[in-house]
Amino acid sequence: MKKFWVLFSLFVLPLVFYIFLSKGIYKYSNLPILTENVKTLDEDSVSFSENLSIVCFLGSDIKEGKASLFNLNQTIYKRYNQKPLFQAIAILPEGTEEDYKMVVEELSAFTNIDKWSFIYKNNDEIKNLYTSLESPFELNENLFSQYAFIIDMESRLRGRKDDEDVEGGKLYGYNMRSVSELKNKMKDDIDIIYYQLKKSAEKEARRKREI
Repeated sequence: MKKFWVLFSLFVLPLVFYIFLSKGIYKYSNLPILTENVKTLDEDSVSFSENLSIVCFLGSDIKEGKASLFNLNQTIYKRYNQKPLFQAIAILPEGTEEDYKMVVEELSAFTNIDKWSFIYKNNDEIKNLYTSLESPFELNENLFSQYAFIIDMESRLRGRKDDEDVEGGKLYGYNMRSVSELKNKMKDDIDIIYYQLKKSAEKEARRKREI
């Protein structure tokens, strides 16, 4: 029996560890592209290009929008706002500027909001931008969505194709009403993109050294 455990520890455990590590590497080397060419923002100060963007549509119901904004801020924004390329964008209907001004002031009381952008658009512009995500979700009558989206540096919507909690496996957006989903899914998926960026930078650095 002792000999068995010695052999087990020498051969089987390393193999199990290797398989586990390989699966981890695979996981962290891929985060699927679900939609190409998300519509541009047409804003001088804010662009999807060359940024990793977290985008939400907060709508005209301030109470509903504020609750989702604060969940996203506490769970995601505060974790990544010091990361390179990161930005968070809230899309808001024109005419809500004064109401959301109070919300933003409240947010800024305990958060550095330098990486937050609050963009006011007319109804058609908001609908067109949302439609370009090509997600199965719909805006409600207040132009609110409970989902936040990850848009990469090439204006592509990123998400999952094999999520076990979603029918069909495709996870297009992350429910801002669910802190657990933001923590356990959105956070992990943002980490994957930063892992990809790190590996790409390391590969490029090695290539330059070899030249």
